[in-house]
Amino acid sequence: MTMARTLSDGTWLNPPRAWDMREGVLTLSTLPKTDFWRETHYGFIRDDGHFWQVPAPEAFTATLSFEGQYETLYDQAGLMLRVDAENWIKCGIEHSDGMTNFSIVVTRGRSDWSVVGQPLISGLQTVRLTARNNAIIAHFMSADGAWQLMRVADFPTATGAMIGPMACSPERGGFKARFHALNITSPIENPLHG
Repeated sequence: MTMARTLSDGTWLNPPRAWDMREGVLTLSTLPKTDFWRETHYGFIRDDGHFWQVPAPEAFTATLSFEGQYETLYDQAGLMLRVDAENWIKCGIEHSDGMTNFSIVVTRGRSDWSVVGQPLISGLQTVRLTARNNAIIAHFMSADGAWQLMRVADFPTATGAMIGPMACSPERGGFKARFHALNITSPIENPLHG
């Protein structure tokens, strides 16, 4: 059962510098020095990244296809699941040290960052989050079309959680990203190995 197929019903948490929605595709350009992060290693709290949000069910599988013009350290785009300012996940691509990483940050009070380094990839990429049994299982789609496991995280979802595209550019403004298909369905049967 599909619960959401388009991005058109979303609302902004922290609107970007410029954005547009045409034929179900969201494009944006970031404001300067935007990010989502809480405390770990850096000691600061940032909650001013751009998040286009739609309601999330308590149990689901969500996929998002997106692309970005990654050029500067920490340019990032992807999928966010957010309960509140202290409990959220962002999963996508983050540019770091000349590498485009599939990246996931799990935040429950403090942020925890994991990456899967890739050569300088470009074009459309897809990530997937599955929420069930108070856990999140995150995957990215590899170049051969197979789902690759990124993370299994303890993360209780709650009524009122929001999900959707996010983008940040902690070191600059004007990072451009495009978000294509957001699909939210009932949880897939075997999210760890499927």
